[in-house]
This record gives sequence, C-alpha cells and structure tokens, in this order.
Amino acid sequence: MKRRERVSPLTSSPVGAISLTGANLLPLVGVLLWEWSLWSLLVIYWAEAFSAVVLAALKILFAERGSPSVAGQMEPLRELREKRGGWVIRGSWPPVYPRNIPFALSLVGGWFVTVFPVSIAYWLSVDAPPVLTLNLLCGLGTLVVAQGVDFVAEYIHRERYTDVSAREIMRTPAQLTALLLPLALFATDGGRTGGLVILVGVVLGKSSASLYRFYVEHIGTPVLGTGDWFEAEENLSEPPPEIELPDDAVQARVSVSAKSVLLGSLWAIAYGFANRLGLGSLVVTGFATIARDPVWMAIGLVGVGVIVATRVLSYFFRYGTIEYQRRGNHLVAYDKLLAAPQWCLTVDSSTTFSVKNAIADRLLDTGTLTISSGGEQEDVQIGPVADIDRVVETLGLPVEETARPDRDPVVIGAASVLMLCFAAVPAGLFFSSQITDAMAGAITVVFAPFFLLPVGVLLWAALSRI
Repeated sequence: MKRRERVSPLTSSPVGAISLTGANLLPLVGVLLWEWSLWSLLVIYWAEAFSAVVLAALKILFAERGSPSVAGQMEPLRELREKRGGWVIRGSWPPVYPRNIPFALSLVGGWFVTVFPVSIAYWLSVDAPPVLTLNLLCGLGTLVVAQGVDFVAEYIHRERYTDVSAREIMRTPAQLTALLLPLALFATDGGRTGGLVILVGVVLGKSSASLYRFYVEHIGTPVLGTGDWFEAEENLSEPPPEIELPDDAVQARVSVSAKSVLLGSLWAIAYGFANRLGLGSLVVTGFATIARDPVWMAIGLVGVGVIVATRVLSYFFRYGTIEYQRRGNHLVAYDKLLAAPQWCLTVDSSTTFSVKNAIADRLLDTGTLTISSGGEQEDVQIGPVADIDRVVETLGLPVEETARPDRDPVVIGAASVLMLCFAAVPAGLFFSSQITDAMAGAITVVFAPFFLLPVGVLLWAALSRI
C-alpha cells in the first residue's frame, strides 16, 4: 500500500484536541447546571473507559509496528503472534494484522473478567443508583463520539497506525481505567458528596489528564521533561516484523496435511484455558454444575465451547494454510490465505533438520521436520505433511533420516499407570460415603488444575511413544 505524505502533528491534531476538550468539559456543564452527582460522573467515565477499551482493541488490530514479547506472559491465541501479513477489509484503511489479535483479546478479556463483574456487583450493591436521564446520555454520547473522531480522523486518516505497536496502544485504556478508581471511592453514597468544589475538581482533573495524554501521543514531548508515570521502562515497540520474499522463482512447493493439523490442534486447546478468561469459564461451569443451575451451566458451557472453537481455528490458521516453497537456495513458508511469507531461511551446511516426534504424526502416519538455521532465527517446522520422504525429495532438502523413534511399551505402560493413579484421587471423592457430592464437586473444581497438569503430561508421554 502506497503511503501518503505524513502530516505534521502540530497541524493535524487541532480537530481532535478541540473535540476532546469539548467532550471532557461537557460534564462540567452537567455539574453546574444539571446537578450531576459523583455517581453520574462515574457512570459517564465508566462508559468512556469501556468505549476506550473497544476502540483500543480496534486500533490494536491495525497497529503496524511489532510488539516485543513479555517473559512469562501468555496472550490468548498466542500462536497468531507468529503470523505475518494482513487482510485489507477496506480499500482506504490499513490491513488488519492477525499477529495483533492476541493483544486485542487480552485487553477486552481482561476488562470482562475483572472490571465488568466488579462494576456490576458494585452497581447492584448501592441503594439508589443514578437514573440515565437525557442529559446524562448526551454527555456519555459526546465522550464516545470524541473517541470515535480521534480513531477515524487521527489514527486512520493521519496514519498514526504506522508509528505504534499493539502493546503501546494498550496503555491508554489502562490509564483511563485507573483514573476511575479515585472517583469510585468517592461515589459510594450516590449523592453530591464533598460539594461543588470536589465535583468541579474531578471534571477538571480528568479533563487535564485526557488532554495531557492526547498531547503526549500526538506531539510526543512530555511537558517540562517530567515524563509520564504511566510509561513502562522497557521497549514497547519494534520494527514491523514482515518478511520479504527472495527474488528466485518457485522451483517446488508442497502443502500440509489438514487432518494432521486439526488433530494436533486438540493439544493446543489446553492453552486456551491458561488465562483469566479461560479459567473464569471453567470456574463458572464447575460451580454452576455443583449448584445445578441450568442458566449458568449453559453460559459456562457456551464460553468453554467458544474457547475450544477459537483455539482449534487459531491453530489451524497458524499451520494449516501454509505452503512450503523452494526458491533457489531459500526455503519459504508461504501463507496462501494471507498471501504473505511467514519465514524464509537459507538452506546451507549450517542448516540442521530433525524429525519432530509429534503425536498426530504417529496416529496418522504423517511427518514433521524441525529446522534450525544455526543463527539468531528461531527453529521452524515443515509440516505436518502426508509423505515426509516425498517432501524431502521434492524440496531437495539435505535430510538423511526421516524415521521417528521406535515405539516404547515400557514408557507407555508406566505413564498410563501413573496417569490412572492421579485420576483416581478426584474420582474416589465421589465414591466416598463421608463426602457429599457437592463437597466432592467443589474440591474437584478447586484442585482440578493441579491434577490435570500431571495427567496431561503423562498422557502426552504415553501417546508420543505409541
């Protein structure tokens, strides 16, 4: 996509600054003329924070720069982080990058797992929640529209998506949510607590913080060099991770085995529950089952089903749409759906090939090669493919041995016995006359992760030696 000439932020930001200023000062009119309370301001700013989360998730999808990984952090659908290329959904807009989807899901999922349920419980706990009057809805709509104007006019049309990464965008909704905490502490009684001075101070303080955030994001220089206490010390952005194709023509190409990719995706389902949203769905389903509540059981099962389906589709999108090409002395993994290369390496004497001992390959008699280039590039894979020997010959790979390790009955038997021992512990609770079914179910829900981990490892060990 040919990029337009960039416009100076000093000349491109007045419209956004004016709309943001007017929207943030409108609640001041509500306080002075319509007698809004702190509760009313809390409703306004909560809705603004929620819309900021939604718009930030949209911005994340278009962010062009890369986002460095965080040690120990696992985003939903993490395998999409390795996808390269994007979809153009509208001619004048930038492409949507699948590698940013995990960050968008993490942002929205974190809100729904933490802020949203706490807000609902807080709302239901008060004696007299505020009434959504026309004036209140007007102020709410104005703040939301101001964010929409900034998204379309500044982020899309001024091409600010070229300068930011997904991780950088995630800071703004976090900051806005943090601004709500002091306001929520003051708003517990729903009245005009603290008088007019506090109400005006809250509006002006929040407006100043929003304008300062706008100034830093669009002009980029903190006032008086004081910096931003919200900023993280580590680097949140890196150059776009897109890969260029070599000039050589395609000499040979092979496709993956779709059945083997789908079977392999079953093991990736477990990672879908290794986050707040996944664990929350399991907990809701488990306690609903114990309480025999059909409504919450249905909600929990729908959540679990959605997570399972997205994990399978995500895994297939990661490996099932790939075509492996030989271009001169280069080996390229090319995504046919995105029409973009995923990785490219040179096949030479330093390139090492090894057979991956994948369970799906053993069950379906397919094959997968792991490739190490010996440099800083991470190991990549070819496959799973239907006939690994034919693939080696077609792509001209210097691979001498394509056989997997032999079946090991001793490992299979030992892992199966240990797996049954671990599984027998929670199963025995339901057959004990001293423990009620409700208590057994509660214990199973609480301690299930501790039992599932060794059972899963042992099951993988047994199947990998079939």
